[in-house]
Amino acid sequence: MAGLWLFIAALVGGFVVLIYSADRFVLGAAGIARNLGVSSLIIGLTIVGFGTSAPEILVSSIAAWGGNTGLAVGNALGSNIANIGLILGLTALIMPISVHSGALRREIPLLLLACLIAYGLSHDRQLGRLEGAGLLGGLAVFLTWLVWQARRAPVSDPLIREVENELPPAISLWRAWSWLALGLVGLVASSKALVWASVGIAHHFGVSDLLIGLTVVALGTSLPELAASIASMLKGEDDLVIGNIIGSNMFNMLAVYAMPGLIRPGPLSDLVVTRDFPWMLGLTLALLLLGLGRRNPGRIGRLGGGALVACFVTYQYLLYLRLQS
Repeated sequence: MAGLWLFIAALVGGFVVLIYSADRFVLGAAGIARNLGVSSLIIGLTIVGFGTSAPEILVSSIAAWGGNTGLAVGNALGSNIANIGLILGLTALIMPISVHSGALRREIPLLLLACLIAYGLSHDRQLGRLEGAGLLGGLAVFLTWLVWQARRAPVSDPLIREVENELPPAISLWRAWSWLALGLVGLVASSKALVWASVGIAHHFGVSDLLIGLTVVALGTSLPELAASIASMLKGEDDLVIGNIIGSNMFNMLAVYAMPGLIRPGPLSDLVVTRDFPWMLGLTLALLLLGLGRRNPGRIGRLGGGALVACFVTYQYLLYLRLQS
C-alpha cells in the first residue's frame, strides 16, 4: 500500500510541476519570438499552441520510449476527448460560447480532417514510423497554413485582439532563454515522474496502460487547457476558448499521437480503433456542427455544453465498465 501512495504523490507532484513548467516554457518561447520580431498573432497561434501541448508531447514520447505505447496513445486520444467533452462542455454550461472568427470557422473542419486521417492510418491496427512521419508532416502543413492565414487575416477578426491580449509579457532575450531552459527541464523531469507513477498505478490495479492514459494522464495533461478556457471565458474571449481547444487537439492528433509510431512502432489495441477513435471523432463532429452552426456566428449554448459533458461522462462510464469486466 505504501507503494501506491508513493505513486499517487508522484502523480500529483508531477502534474503540478508539469503545469508550471509548461507555463514557463511558453513564456520563454514567446519571449524569444518577440525579440526576433515575430508577429503577435503568429506567436499566439503557433508557439503558444505548441507550448500548451508540450506536456502531452513529452509524456507520450517518454512513455513510448519506455515501451508503454498504450499510455502514449491513450494520452493523445483521451486528451482530445476531455478537451471537447469536459473542458469545452463545462465552459459552455457556465457561459454560452459564440464563434465569430473566420479563421476558426476554417480551422474546425481541418481538425476533423486531421482526426479522420489519423483514424484511417490506424485502421490496420498498426502505428509505425511511416504513419508517425505522415502525421508530423501534416502538422508542418497545418502550421504553414496558420502562418499564411495570420498574415492575411483582416484586422477586424476578433481572434487577433483576443490572442494579443493573452500573450505573455515582453521580456529580455536573456530572461526568455532562461525561462525556456527551466521550463524544458521541468517538463522532462515531471513527464518522467508522471509516466513512472502512471505505469505503477496501472500495474497496482491490474489495468492497461491504455486505460490509465485515457483517463488519469489525459485529464491531468489537459489541465492547462481547462485553466486557459476558464480564464478566456471570464474575459468574454469566446473565440480564444475555441481556438485553445482546436490548437491543442490538432497538436495532440498530429504530434502527440505520432510519437509512439516514431519511437516505438507496433500494434494498436483493437479498442483504440473500435471504441476510442469513434468517440473522439463523434465529439469532434459535434464541435464542427455546434461551432459552425447554421449561420454566423456559430454558438455553443448550455444545451450543447450539457450534451458534450453527457457524452464525456458516458464515455468514462464505458471505460469503468471495461475495468470491471
